Amino acid sequence: MSGLVLKLAPRERVLVNGAVIENGARRGRLSILTPKANILRLRDALHPDEAKSPVRRVVYIAQLVLSGDAREEDARAQLLRGIEQLSQVLTDSDSHSHLAQATACVLSGDFYRALKALRGLMPREDRLLGVASDRPT
Repeated sequence: MSGLVLKLAPRERVLVNGAVIENGARRGRLSILTPKANILRLRDALHPDEAKSPVRRVVYIAQLVLSGDAREEDARAQLLRGIEQLSQVLTDSDSHSHLAQATACVLSGDFYRALKALRGLMPREDRLLGVASDRPT
């Protein structure tokens, strides 16, 4: 049995196919068995006002698919274009690895893992832009 396993903190919220689910008072674990279910941890969600930098704009597009606010077909082209633009600027091997993984995930329709790979670039972008991050990534 394979699938996505979410380990949730007490009272942590997660969006699953458009429904907000809140964990109970204790740590919990959910196994998502449905392939291609749209999952978004609300603690990881970007507010639209936070999508002001190149990486965050691409992350936000992936998030819109997971929240059900964008169609996969429409977002796929935007994501691939955004990833291509990022690959022209972020040329180090680690960034290239994140971008290659995100591309593969977008092409296979795995937007959760694409989002996860792209979020891995946010600390690097913050350092390059000299932004102090007050938010965990």
